[in-house]
Amino acid sequence: MGPGLQLSQRLTQSLVLAPQLQQSLALLQAPTLELKALVEQELQQNPVLEEVQDTDRELREKSTDSEGEEIPVTADPAEPPDDVKFDAAAEKASDDPVDDFQAEFDKLVQMDQEWRDHFSQTNTVTRSTAEDEERREFMFNSITVETSLSQHLMDQVRDTDLTDEERGIAELIIGNIDDYGYLMTTVEELAASTNLPVENILKVLKVIQSFEPAGVGALDLRQCLMLQLERLGQQDTLEYRIIRDFMDALGKRRIPEIARGTGLSVDEVQESLVRIAKLDPRPGRAFLPAVDQYVAPEVFVQKNGDDFNVTTNDEQIPHLRISNVYKDLMSAGENNAEVKNYIREKIRAGKFLIKSLHQRQATIANIGKEIVKRQRDFMEKGIAHLKPMTMAQVAEVVGVHETTVSRAVSGKYIQTPQGVFEMKFFFTAGLQTASGSDVSNTSVKDMIAEIFKGENPARPLSDQEVVKMLTDKGINIARRTVAKYRDELGILPSNLRKVY
Repeated sequence: MGPGLQLSQRLTQSLVLAPQLQQSLALLQAPTLELKALVEQELQQNPVLEEVQDTDRELREKSTDSEGEEIPVTADPAEPPDDVKFDAAAEKASDDPVDDFQAEFDKLVQMDQEWRDHFSQTNTVTRSTAEDEERREFMFNSITVETSLSQHLMDQVRDTDLTDEERGIAELIIGNIDDYGYLMTTVEELAASTNLPVENILKVLKVIQSFEPAGVGALDLRQCLMLQLERLGQQDTLEYRIIRDFMDALGKRRIPEIARGTGLSVDEVQESLVRIAKLDPRPGRAFLPAVDQYVAPEVFVQKNGDDFNVTTNDEQIPHLRISNVYKDLMSAGENNAEVKNYIREKIRAGKFLIKSLHQRQATIANIGKEIVKRQRDFMEKGIAHLKPMTMAQVAEVVGVHETTVSRAVSGKYIQTPQGVFEMKFFFTAGLQTASGSDVSNTSVKDMIAEIFKGENPARPLSDQEVVKMLTDKGINIARRTVAKYRDELGILPSNLRKVY
């Protein structure tokens, strides 16, 4: 056959998640604050849904018997409440057209116009008093605005007597200073990009290096520390000499080498290093925006006698129900087919959302209870008693798939008597002890941290010595694993921890 278009058929299989299943998984994986935003979005898109207010919720959660005693109403969290149930016979109602929606809409338009007329008549201009203006000005003056490092440096440029050309160079230099205060390009590169002599760039750079914070505009750590000492007038000190002439040995803490090069004792060098450690290696760090992370625990664990009570955070999640207005419209039997189909689909979507929320809370609650059951020693005694636990073990008990447990604990936190922890914190692998029992990796890491904390600084422990100490405690661990945990704890090797 010659070249041309051909039509052919091919049969393939692919996994496609239904929209409702995708929504259910998204609700399960979303943390509390994100879940609240998702639910509020659904409230705006689905008119049949409405949020149960606190007063309505209290009335629904309590009932009164004949003697006036309050009786709590309990329900299966996996099942949707009665509010989402409606008579199935409504779906078989008559298809006769009726203007209920148009009449309701016209009434809302009329009410809106009446409110507009009312506000237009009563909305008179009120003049604020001097006291009101003073309060308003005080409020705006009290608002704190964070200043970046570049803005702070540009404010200082305006207070100098630099020429317009030099101010342009200063702006170019400041634009190449990173958030930690270091110049990320060379003077030669700046001169080439501006077609200006190197001397002009150096002159402006010297001015910027005299700005606050001390050490800003440096090309490397060595120059940054030297600038800070120069600002303090300590050019003739041992600290300045060590930084200028022995920076490589200082980075590797070769104290005897520095002592031989300076002709001073090891003790004098170590005292000088203590003073050097007080300098700021990142002068621009103070201008970085503060990143405060707020978390809302999904599960609360409280000790009650000899047991632990596990509850989920239901207060942060909006409580939904199907509006009675639309349930009445469905049961009226006077709407046309198009209106009934629209309401029916929205009610079904709302019911599925409510059921998904209940299933989410029930799944998280069951996982939290299983975590507390397996980690009871941790709840009572702390991290050292954390036991190894896998998601497959919890999934088998809860009756869900392992991936469901992974989604359920992702980005979620649990408040325990030992503090607030991410739920994934409790899922760790284990090491086998000499007695045949298992111990959590996190517990071993905590032991290693305690061992290094109690070491003799003059003779720091090597990784192999730590292995021997753990072996004596019945924990079999490789040296490379100790080195890995030491790096994760931010502990330097023994040659860099030694104090002479």
